[in-house]
Amino acid sequence: MANFVLVHGAWHGGWCWQRVTKALQQQGHRVHAVTLTGLGERAHLLSPAITLDTHIDDVLKLIEAEELLDVVLAVHSYAGMIGTAVADRLDQRLKHLVYVDAVLPKPGESWSSTQSSATQQQRLAAAQASRHFSFPPPDPEVFGLTDADREWVGRRQTPHPGNTYQAPLQFDAQRVAAVPRTFVSCTQPALATIEPSRLRARDPLFWNGAWLPKAQYVELQTGHDPMVSEPAALVRILLGCSA
Repeated sequence: MANFVLVHGAWHGGWCWQRVTKALQQQGHRVHAVTLTGLGERAHLLSPAITLDTHIDDVLKLIEAEELLDVVLAVHSYAGMIGTAVADRLDQRLKHLVYVDAVLPKPGESWSSTQSSATQQQRLAAAQASRHFSFPPPDPEVFGLTDADREWVGRRQTPHPGNTYQAPLQFDAQRVAAVPRTFVSCTQPALATIEPSRLRARDPLFWNGAWLPKAQYVELQTGHDPMVSEPAALVRILLGCSA
């Protein structure tokens, strides 16, 4: 039995992992699909007080409270920031860190600094116009979702806490690099805001050469939400990381 902790990206909640969670549990594994503060079924907690540290603590406290060891930690999109922080602080508890089409930061970077200036300006303007300082969710079509999947994700998305966006993340790249890592790149269609992180994940000199040797790069021919659009393929990757 493996211990899986699944962390969603912006606008989502633990609900987005339902198909992956069910498949892993059917094979006898222990699965925790976290919902970050202010999102999903915890959207009633949305406030300007929520920061990147709030979300990091959501995951740290779960792993500690459940006394989990040998964790396969899968982080999607924005949650690449969170997974990197968790690997820095709980490296001995992690068996594998899986970046699912996720933000891959450098030490001292914020989520916003991994994106273009145009995207930064757009999101900051939206956040500042919001009473709760949050970003409204996009149409799930940008994630490559169609038909029933697009409708399902669209009705469940919630605004994302805006004060997570510009907070810098300090971490020890050598410590994170000691954890085996897999970057799952979703290419059809490829979400433009993740492209800088895809390039980094293919660069052996990333983190001043620390990215290798415990890292691998794999591609899925699907959009940005593979837990929705290609759950079986993503489950195969996760099971490979638990072996």
